[in-house]
Amino acid sequence: MINGRQVDYPFVKKVLIVVGIVLLAVSTLSLLYYLVDILLLIFSAVLIAIFLRGLAVPLAERTGIGEGWAVLGVSTILILVLVASIALLTPSVAEQIQVLRVELPASARQAGDYISQFGWGQAIIRHLPDTAEIMNKIDTGQLISGVGGVFSSTVGALGNFFIVILLSIYIAAEPRLYSHGFLRLFPIGTRPRVREVLDTTGETLGWWLIGKIASMVFIGILTWIGLSIIGVPLALTLGLIAGVLSFIPNFGPILSAIPAILLAFIHSPITALYVLGLYVGVQIIESNLVTPFIERKTVELPPALTIIFQLIFGVTLGALGLILATPLLAVLMIVVQMVYVRDVLGDHGEGAANLAKDESEGLEAEAETNAFSEDPE
Repeated sequence: MINGRQVDYPFVKKVLIVVGIVLLAVSTLSLLYYLVDILLLIFSAVLIAIFLRGLAVPLAERTGIGEGWAVLGVSTILILVLVASIALLTPSVAEQIQVLRVELPASARQAGDYISQFGWGQAIIRHLPDTAEIMNKIDTGQLISGVGGVFSSTVGALGNFFIVILLSIYIAAEPRLYSHGFLRLFPIGTRPRVREVLDTTGETLGWWLIGKIASMVFIGILTWIGLSIIGVPLALTLGLIAGVLSFIPNFGPILSAIPAILLAFIHSPITALYVLGLYVGVQIIESNLVTPFIERKTVELPPALTIIFQLIFGVTLGALGLILATPLLAVLMIVVQMVYVRDVLGDHGEGAANLAKDESEGLEAEAETNAFSEDPE
């Protein structure tokens, strides 16, 4: 009793517990906000490690060498191929990029002059940013800066690239060391299920990466050949841009098509239409050849949900978030299906099977009813 009033200690204790939980949640969210770029880099390293394991494990099984040595050998070969490709392509690509920086604003103005002849074109141009402003943002790295400015400079980008490569090699060489450490964070009874979820996630992401890289190579080569046939300048650079940006579903093809269409306006608007048709055709072919293969081996991602994730991650986390939005969504879909839908809700597919069975029986009953209701001739 304080000053003649009785104090409800259990109520005060509950209030203090609630306040403590709120403060802990706010502190955790604040920490994640400032560490989000580091977490994205770690996830990037895990993706590359899964890809390296996908190449190294079959090599180790066929040659009899250790998995660690196989990972090191595969990494060395890939790095040498990358260095050789850069050495061979850098002179021509660098020259084409310099030409692109000069030609792109001029072709954009030419395209703007053509579109401004129409009323709808004038309305669009009034709401578009100036080309010089866009190029200035690209120069200063504003378009590719994340929450913490991971890619705010060329030096920072290169540093983060080498950090990710180094992390990925370490993780790929000894994945069990890190997976066992992660499993120890869970109760003993749930560890087998957690391991199953991890294995399924790794296998799914591995096939997704293999299909995605095949898609990137396919789109890059086909775009390069198509642009060369049409006669668009800088076809090699534009093909590389199309291949790299195809890693980003939905938005990547649109971003890669813009500079090619603008450059085509230098020749004529008809050439620009040919280029637009080329990019649409390449995407249609890729969607009917490569994408079905990827979805057969991995989880099927709803298109609308994918776009929503890309918008959220792109706006909040910058370009790196936009790039990693799709694999992050794939991981989330696997965890939701295996942990929540199957383990928590207990839905192992029987509901969908019963629904299909009921629907089939309903259609058969309706057909029989219609057959009896018809007057025989």
